[in-house]
Amino acid sequence: MRPVIVAHVAVTTSPDYLTRREPHRQAHIERLRQLRAAGTFVAGGAFPDGRGADLFYRVGHLAEVDALIVEDPYHRSGAWAGHASRPFSEFVDPWHAEPPVVLDGSRRVTVVEGPAGDPELARFALIELRGQGRLLLGGTLRGGASGGGGDTLAVLSTPDPTDALGWLGETGLWDPADLRAHSLLHVL
Repeated sequence: MRPVIVAHVAVTTSPDYLTRREPHRQAHIERLRQLRAAGTFVAGGAFPDGRGADLFYRVGHLAEVDALIVEDPYHRSGAWAGHASRPFSEFVDPWHAEPPVVLDGSRRVTVVEGPAGDPELARFALIELRGQGRLLLGGTLRGGASGGGGDTLAVLSTPDPTDALGWLGETGLWDPADLRAHSLLHVL
């Protein structure tokens, strides 16, 4: 059986991203739809200001992520300037494997990242948040800021970063002061 790794890819975009992406947007979205149907692409979207993107892939080996990125029409056109990938050690999948594609920017969510007090309990808290409709996907990243693990990356269903930080803080497993949050347009 092939090992499965879920990886977060933080994409940096070119200064003229919005202009560069436009002629390639349909091909990019269609490619991601195909990868999602094949079980390789989990979800993703761009920052509202176009300065970056967060993508989530399911692969057999982390090296496969680089190939997926360099083959993307946005990368080939220069709309994407760079990327960094990090694997999850624990991942909480979305309830809905194929939510509809939303291209008009109306599905805003918040990505929160930072250390959890207890990584094992954090997984259960994320599952509970998913059950409440608050978590779209997320988990514990390998390594972490200190190298010992425990950094969480969670995509939360609210467009308000204050709400997202509060939801994690309410669990008692995260200190909102130690977390970073940014908005994301959840495209697919």
